[in-house]
Amino acid sequence: MADIIEVQHLFKRFGDLTAVDGISFTVGAGEFFGLLGPNGAGKTTTIRMIYGFSPPTRGIIRVFGMDISREWRRIKAKIGVCQQDNTLDPDLTVEQNLIVFAGYFSIPQREARSRAAELLDFFALSNRRSAKVMDLSGGMVRRLTLARALINRPELLILDEPTTGLDPQSRHQVWDRLEKLKASGLSVVLTTHYMEEASRLCDRLIIVDHGKILVEGSPAELILKHVGRSVIEIGGPDQALRDYLKEHAIAHDDLGRRILLYTPDGNEVGPAVRDAFCHEQCTFRSGSLEDVFLRLTGRELRE
Repeated sequence: MADIIEVQHLFKRFGDLTAVDGISFTVGAGEFFGLLGPNGAGKTTTIRMIYGFSPPTRGIIRVFGMDISREWRRIKAKIGVCQQDNTLDPDLTVEQNLIVFAGYFSIPQREARSRAAELLDFFALSNRRSAKVMDLSGGMVRRLTLARALINRPELLILDEPTTGLDPQSRHQVWDRLEKLKASGLSVVLTTHYMEEASRLCDRLIIVDHGKILVEGSPAELILKHVGRSVIEIGGPDQALRDYLKEHAIAHDDLGRRILLYTPDGNEVGPAVRDAFCHEQCTFRSGSLEDVFLRLTGRELRE
């Protein structure tokens, strides 16, 4: 698989703050690649450098084999970007937003109308083509923003938290469309706070914190390595359990009123713990990407 994005030793500083701290990674053609991290981890700053919005302080970014610092105009013609903020024109209709945006890529009017109709159908917005943006629901606005990012038929789609603020129904509707784009072979880079979203969509991902990459791999690989297939939650743990976990060097997080046990090494600790300590408050469940994320980045609130 050829690399569509190559990032080498990338830094971004804002005064004394280092937002991106020497990261390197690649994204293959046709890959759905995720960037995960807490607030302020450097995700959005990184993708803004990739699509040429913000210049790096130091490092190399190649997209389609071209250096972003020298050939950003050619690169921008081949990518689509869906930003966090709603940047649609509220005075235009749904269809007009797509047609006007197509003009920035010098797409002829007839072709622009054809592409707009195709995208509105794909995102289930055909019946709202004449509606003003201000009259759309949040889910419709996000779908329209995605449609606009695809108007130039990009080879690479960059999504910055595309489902933030959406209700579950709208979020799943967006995921369904993104899965269809993934199946078509489109290369996608995604930032998200939703672990379920990353698990469902991403072929591979990185988790970043304080501007550095903590881990890289597929969701399944990261879960197996850092958490294991199963997690045991024990409520009201006593000192005997804590001593047992320490004695047997069992991976766990002690949260005070409950303890989470992990099996990243594949050891079957479940039966022994269940028999000895699971008398009342004990839950067995599958390991998740959220477990990995919290183990690596911590549980403290971030501003």
